[in-house]
Amino acid sequence: MDQAERLRNIIKRQQYQPDLPPTMSRVITVTSGKGGVGKTSVSVNLAISLSRLGKKVVILDADFGLANIEIMLGIRPQFNLADLMFREKNMREIITYGPENIGFISGGSGINEMANLNKTQIVDLIQKMAELDQLADIVIVDTGAGIGNSVLEFVAASEEVLLVATPEPTSITDAYALLKSLNRNSSYHKATTVVKLIANQVRGNNDANELHEKLGIVVSKFLNIDIDYLGAIPYDDNMSKAILRQEPVVLLAPNSSASRSLMEIAAKLGDASLPAEEQGWGIMRLFSSVIRMKFGKNRG
Repeated sequence: MDQAERLRNIIKRQQYQPDLPPTMSRVITVTSGKGGVGKTSVSVNLAISLSRLGKKVVILDADFGLANIEIMLGIRPQFNLADLMFREKNMREIITYGPENIGFISGGSGINEMANLNKTQIVDLIQKMAELDQLADIVIVDTGAGIGNSVLEFVAASEEVLLVATPEPTSITDAYALLKSLNRNSSYHKATTVVKLIANQVRGNNDANELHEKLGIVVSKFLNIDIDYLGAIPYDDNMSKAILRQEPVVLLAPNSSASRSLMEIAAKLGDASLPAEEQGWGIMRLFSSVIRMKFGKNRG
């Protein structure tokens, strides 16, 4: 039995221990093919909008080393994921709370260090992640941009992926490159991962429809991946002002066109009629999958 198989057995035992709580949070991973398309802004504003709909929301900043969530909120956390893994902090201690009572977890160096965990640390991390499933109805994972390993690991392990893209040709090309790399990832399974497109910074319905059509047709034809269209966010000067002020646009300009669109998208996400297979895999299961992928690369 090799080390990767032993890891799978460790994770499997932890997932089915009877003392683990049964409730699982819904995990939504937000990603993009390139930087500068508004991915983190979408994550933060959707979190606040979902909180207003009565959901308990926590954002995990999985963009290694850049701290985009805390910069956007203007809040510096005391602890991060590495403190949970290596410095005996618990889940409640590493969650920082911001506006509208949304929580966020800074990834710190913990994302990349998961590949180096020993057996005891793996078990401990999975047990600690189970607590997050009790603290949040929805966990939003804000990945880095691009097609790096850390991005693809989280996207491949996710049940529900929001792909943020703009009408710019480079954004469409890079979004396709991300999905192409995902399609080649051995841990990705089309049947268990739903990809939903958010068209950002559009200047009308034609922009949004053209973006969805261009990306959707090529992805369906060459990758056999179906992309659901979740909605569009119009170009809005208030979004730039909000970023400069380190205040989410849904708070700074709640009646702006961007804020209204974000609330509409959040309402779709929060719809109780979502298919059962899209509800509640849990953050513990996602981390189990990411650790397996990192562990396999590290040993390979």
